[in-house]
Amino acid sequence: MTDTFDREPESARPEDEHRFPCPNCGSDMRYAPAEGKMICDHCGNEEPIEVTDGPWGGGVAMVENDFEAAVRGEVAASEMEETRVSTCPNCGAQVQFDGADHSQECPFCATPVVADTGTHRHIKPKGLIPFQLTEREAHKAMNDWLHGLWFAPNGLKEYARKDSSLDGIYVPFWTYDADTATRYRGQRGTAYYVTVKGPDGKPRQERRIRWTRASGRVSRFFDDILVLASKSLPKRYTDALAPWDLSGLAEYRPEFLSGFRAEGYTVELDEGMLEARAIMDAQIQRDIRRDIGGDAQRIDAMDTHVDKVTFKHILLPVWIAAYKYRGKSFRFVVNAQSGKVQGERPYSWGKIALAVIAALIVAAAVFYGLEVMDR
Repeated sequence: MTDTFDREPESARPEDEHRFPCPNCGSDMRYAPAEGKMICDHCGNEEPIEVTDGPWGGGVAMVENDFEAAVRGEVAASEMEETRVSTCPNCGAQVQFDGADHSQECPFCATPVVADTGTHRHIKPKGLIPFQLTEREAHKAMNDWLHGLWFAPNGLKEYARKDSSLDGIYVPFWTYDADTATRYRGQRGTAYYVTVKGPDGKPRQERRIRWTRASGRVSRFFDDILVLASKSLPKRYTDALAPWDLSGLAEYRPEFLSGFRAEGYTVELDEGMLEARAIMDAQIQRDIRRDIGGDAQRIDAMDTHVDKVTFKHILLPVWIAAYKYRGKSFRFVVNAQSGKVQGERPYSWGKIALAVIAALIVAAAVFYGLEVMDR
């Protein structure tokens, strides 16, 4: 394995990369989603962020990285970075700390976490979608979602009314590009109808399928297959935050992370490719069925050649709230680009029991009323 990772000077501290002193007063500047700028916490000074990609820049295409080379460990030093992270002992999340932070709650499960003393060296993000929803806007979206839940405990809605803070997290994803060519063998089904005698003795039409052999070749280029590179949140919720508008990707700049946290990836590049291949295979099967045609299709065999695989490591913005109910953590996530909300929720069994009792009372009253009318 070839190791091209260059060592950084020992005096360099990875947490300093995400601190931006105000040129006017020296206080920390943070990225403000509403303004799309850096704003000083102390004096209100505003500074633009210079980017070259996405809607803020000149539309220069992001360079993809070679997948096979990266799996072999042949990653240029310029594509690597070190960050100071803490690993949650409960959910395993690797969350990046700001330089001044030494302890906090894990934003994914509300477990108290103390900052690790080490650093995490990993492939640097190529791009990100900056936060577009403010915390206030995300909280409103979450409140609307929470208040629409049936049989939710009163404590959950009280949590929403307290205007509890949300954590802004950049969640890691991989994107994969690939050129594919697939040869297949299958069967094309043609429907026809015959007249048969039904259970009642009357004739009826019954649909049957006549199968003939089919074979062929389909090709497809896959662009930006998105795979979650984290295991901290239930995948069904993060997947349900889609769709993401990846045309909003900007080049990775640490300024966008100022005032937010970033999670390190825990799904390795080759592991993510397995999920990407499953997504590709599902689409290729749909392509094959269209190519076979007819009224029904069977796929007996398919041989796919995958070529020119490239990838990007990107960060997508999510507002997260962790709520504890009877000792168990429940997580809510808000897509900070679109405002879509997903999450876990507890049920109030007392409310469910009351609803069942009320339904039984209503049913009994209706039955009694019908009995009286029949007399």
